[in-house]
Amino acid sequence: MTSGEGRDSGRELRRIVRINEEIKTVVKTAYRINLMAMNAIFLAKRAGQSALGFGVLSNELRRFATELEQQMIALGQATSGSVVTVTAMVKEAHVVRMLERARAECDGRGRDALDALLRRHRETTLTDRRDQVAALNRNLAMMIESTARLVEMGGVLARSAKIEAAYGGGFSQSLKQVSSDFEGTIGEIRKSLDSLGKFRLREFAA
Repeated sequence: MTSGEGRDSGRELRRIVRINEEIKTVVKTAYRINLMAMNAIFLAKRAGQSALGFGVLSNELRRFATELEQQMIALGQATSGSVVTVTAMVKEAHVVRMLERARAECDGRGRDALDALLRRHRETTLTDRRDQVAALNRNLAMMIESTARLVEMGGVLARSAKIEAAYGGGFSQSLKQVSSDFEGTIGEIRKSLDSLGKFRLREFAA
């Protein structure tokens, strides 16, 4: 790993920290949907028979919010694995820079020994890290894709709730507002997932 790659790994580490912050934002938003769903259930009960369909959908949205929160927490744990891997890369880059400086000041057998040490590092440690990075990328991509499908289902529930709100009698306007809030909040989550979907841990070259 060259000194340039060490700088790259440092940038990658900062990027993962930002990704973790994005995940925390989605977890908070999922919690907000959960509270909104509880309020919607209460409102549907007040509206009575005319809002039965809206009440059922509000219950489904609450389940959706709970599942989303759990998936995002799992995703956060997965990105923690990325932080560990890249932190190790940063440390290794520092060690390699020290070895390269020592090599530049050596000659003869000392230089040959350092050449062999650097070569072994590239053939073993760096290869292992590259495999770990590839596995993390696959795992994160699958988890983000799974969460995106869940969010699409949440969007369908929110749109259905908006349709049901029209049959809410005197509570129709309030129910429409609640369903619009659902739709808007799920839209926020979709944007966050779009950002997460572009994330890919860089595979460092030898």
